[in-house]
Amino acid sequence: MALDLNDKLVVGISSRALFDLEEENKIFEEQGLDAYEEYQIEHENDLLRPGTAFPLVKALHNLNCGDKRLTEIIIMSKNSANTSLRIFNAIEHYGLDICRAALVGGASLAPYLVDFKTDLFLSADEADVQEAINANIAAGIICSHDELPIDPSQEIGQIRIAFDGDAVLFSDEAERIYQEQGLAGFTEHERKNVRNPLPEGPFAKLLKTISFVQRQFPESEMPIRTALVTARNAPAHERVIRTLRAWNVRIDESFFLGGIPKSEILRSFGAHIFFDDQTVHTDPASKAVPAARVPYKNK
Repeated sequence: MALDLNDKLVVGISSRALFDLEEENKIFEEQGLDAYEEYQIEHENDLLRPGTAFPLVKALHNLNCGDKRLTEIIIMSKNSANTSLRIFNAIEHYGLDICRAALVGGASLAPYLVDFKTDLFLSADEADVQEAINANIAAGIICSHDELPIDPSQEIGQIRIAFDGDAVLFSDEAERIYQEQGLAGFTEHERKNVRNPLPEGPFAKLLKTISFVQRQFPESEMPIRTALVTARNAPAHERVIRTLRAWNVRIDESFFLGGIPKSEILRSFGAHIFFDDQTVHTDPASKAVPAARVPYKNK
């Protein structure tokens, strides 16, 4: 029987987001494809260390209990099948529930992300993420950081996902107004449009999918907890609340920080991933929790 992906949370992840392949990527960039392939084949039996997105992937396993499968995780890589055995050896070693892959041998991943009904794509390659965003797929560039150790044996009881607001959950309309008209112009625009829902951003559909998954569980057994962590503050908070209400989505925790740094809030929340559109936020956040930058869609 064919697998129906339409009723699942589908996460596409690159091998370099799931595992620590920075040394191997350096070989590729400095010595070329042939040297990279030779290295990977020679080291097929060398275990890869977990990468930045490893805790999120491990946490997503909580959505698949018994015969009920609500998520599907798929390796999406520009590697060829010939260099993939090391990846699958690591997947087996860590007991990850991943059995599907798209290995495109240097071709564009974007068309296949659409074919796999991908809800979220995570990669360390900015060009691949940009293509995904341009194809209207929620995607983030994984921010790796040596100060954030990953413990593969850690048991994760609940998935925790944090989102920025403007240019992530919502469109970049407000950000553009702020850049063009300053804080006073932004505030006035939000006051005038307080009862008009914000336009959807690249992660709106993902949030709606997560809310659908959450509704499959009783409150006491909720496997996913979400947070909005935004630089907005009063009075610009009201339009956000009304927008989420209009979308009929669930946000478990909301933080309107008004310029307060996000890192400590994210650490206390225990985010397994944080999505933001600005490096001024993702860079410090990546020292506290796994983080990914969301690029703007090319106009």
